Amino acid sequence: MEKTRVDLQKESFSCSICLELLRDPVALPCGHNYCKICIESYWDDERNIYECPQCRQIFIPRPRLQKNVMLAELVQELKKTGSPAADLCYAGPEDVACDSCTGRKLKAHKSCLVCRVSYCEQHLQPHLEAPAFRRHKLVQPSKQLQEIICSQHDEEKKMFCRSDQQVICHLCALEKHKDHDTVLAATERREREKELEQRRGRVKKKIQDKEKDLKRLQLEEKKIALCANKTVMDSQQTLIQLIQNIQRRMSKVEEQIRSRQETETARVRGLQEQLEQDIAELKKKDAELQQLSHTHSHTVFLQNLSSLSEVSEDTFSSRTHVPPHHCFEEVAAAVAASRALLQDLLRDLWTNISLILTPQSAPRLPLLTHSRDVTLDPNTAHSKLLLSEGNRRVTNMRKDQSPPPHPDRFTDYLQVLSENSLSGCCYWEVEWTGLAAEVAVAYRSISRSGGESLFGCNDKSWSLHCHNSGCSFKHNSVTTKVSSVPSSRVRVYLDHSAGLLSFFDVSGTMTLLHRVQTTFNEPLHAGVLVWSKCAFLKLN
Repeated sequence: MEKTRVDLQKESFSCSICLELLRDPVALPCGHNYCKICIESYWDDERNIYECPQCRQIFIPRPRLQKNVMLAELVQELKKTGSPAADLCYAGPEDVACDSCTGRKLKAHKSCLVCRVSYCEQHLQPHLEAPAFRRHKLVQPSKQLQEIICSQHDEEKKMFCRSDQQVICHLCALEKHKDHDTVLAATERREREKELEQRRGRVKKKIQDKEKDLKRLQLEEKKIALCANKTVMDSQQTLIQLIQNIQRRMSKVEEQIRSRQETETARVRGLQEQLEQDIAELKKKDAELQQLSHTHSHTVFLQNLSSLSEVSEDTFSSRTHVPPHHCFEEVAAAVAASRALLQDLLRDLWTNISLILTPQSAPRLPLLTHSRDVTLDPNTAHSKLLLSEGNRRVTNMRKDQSPPPHPDRFTDYLQVLSENSLSGCCYWEVEWTGLAAEVAVAYRSISRSGGESLFGCNDKSWSLHCHNSGCSFKHNSVTTKVSSVPSSRVRVYLDHSAGLLSFFDVSGTMTLLHRVQTTFNEPLHAGVLVWSKCAFLKLN
């Protein structure tokens, strides 16, 4: 009996991943079939998510793939018998598709330069059999049919004009490009392919260089992670040790306080017992005297009164004098002072760490030991300013204070410079009141009058303008907006040799307001300007 032939579509035997006929087909638990290499590659790329590409069912753990023996045999049989289902080849994203196919398109077998259409093997048959298509020119499938056909002569462009650097047909070479340097496109391609190889060589060299850079950066990323993790662990260990040390100190302080408490308590209790004995004896003496006062016989009264001893002089006043508890108050004060000192140290530590870890990191900031005592120079103060508290506080008095004339005095703006110059690595703090103030540094050579004398409006001063609603930085008349709103206390850091100037808002945690990296050519002086009436600035 003859075998019944079943005309099956290729989709029934195609892998939905590669869209080709199944190769070494395997079945998933959900029933769908794929090429073994396709599904394994798909799962490897999905980073441990094992799902069916069609029904999206997820499998945990990764399934063991079993070969679909029946389907594999059927595919092999189809290949041997030359079944149309096995021969059909559908067009992929990179293939030239048949323009005549409806639905899912097959790969094009040839392109017609006359029709300017691409055909699969089935739709190409009329061009191969019908006499009407004999003059049509068939070429290898191409997606650029419009580009390879001369729009003027409808001929394939097989020539290349070196004079005009364009591809032309042979008729263009005889007409428009008659006297030009023309060659066959194939000849020109062979020569250009040498140039192409050279370009590819340069590109490959760049790829290799980039890949080396990529590997170096990947290695650097790992080093950064290792270094950061080590730093975190070391920092945590150091801070834990510091906390433990503080806790031990706290225990020792408590132990010493309790010891002193016991000593003082024992002393006071001893005095209390002695006083209680004295009180009892005095009460006994008082009872005897009271009994004697009730005696009716004058003779007995006088005889017994003479025999009663006198009360001894009170010597308890010195013993009952308890020293003031200043020792405990002094300990509390010492701990409070240590806390303030520790808070300053931790704040400076945090500032240094923040700046070190900030991009474009600057040199290390000065520590607490670099605090600088800054006093103001009365010879530079505007006539409406009053200096006090050892020339560390300046107040806007609103009226002229009639100071003696001096060439260093500011005449147009209520400004003043510090008496001592600032160099090296140091910091100072400025406390201000009112609506606005200027915290600045300037060269001694700054102008004393005119618009150029205002802090920040020249190349000899750097000024932070502080206002209740915000602040800004100015140098050489260029203003930079600062997003943060400062508190009433600003700390200024200066590293003269490194050219670093930083302004910080001194509150619970120190916040960087603005930082300048430049080159200082002269010694700097601290400067302040009082804008508001009756306001003051104080340098701490």
